[in-house]
Amino acid sequence: MARGEAEARSLLAEYGLNDLPIDPEQVAVRLGASVLRHPGPAELSGMLLRRDGQAVIGLNDTLPPARQRFALAHLVGHLHLHRQRDLLLDTVERHALGNLASLPTDREETEANRFALELLAPETAVRRAAVEADFRTAAQLVDLLAPRFDLTRSTMAARLMGLGIILDV
Repeated sequence: MARGEAEARSLLAEYGLNDLPIDPEQVAVRLGASVLRHPGPAELSGMLLRRDGQAVIGLNDTLPPARQRFALAHLVGHLHLHRQRDLLLDTVERHALGNLASLPTDREETEANRFALELLAPETAVRRAAVEADFRTAAQLVDLLAPRFDLTRSTMAARLMGLGIILDV
């Protein structure tokens, strides 16, 4: 298991977070960060700033709510995993999951993505939901599970493919 996934699982267990959908803001606050939402340019999903022992996560509130959730979980991943980073500007394409051509190659971005996916869609919960779901096609499964985990369709598809539950949508 990759570091990002392991750390997300550890935090979920430590904080007793089991109810879906998981609230990434609750995790951010427990880690000592403040979360602020403000309008921003379309290409900016959020930012992380650390100064004088304090951490602030800023989110672009013009993004759709499910994208804001993933951006927040991704930035919480950076907060928890990459403590040496004092400033991080996170653009939409840096953690895009729906387009294979834009998948991150940077180790920290990959770790933050894996952290975010495990935080928002824990593997055991996704596997359980997939077994319990009544579906005929991969696309139907994605459509059923995305709202349950409060993820975009493309993020849910990426999660299901990453876990080997589906091959394609």
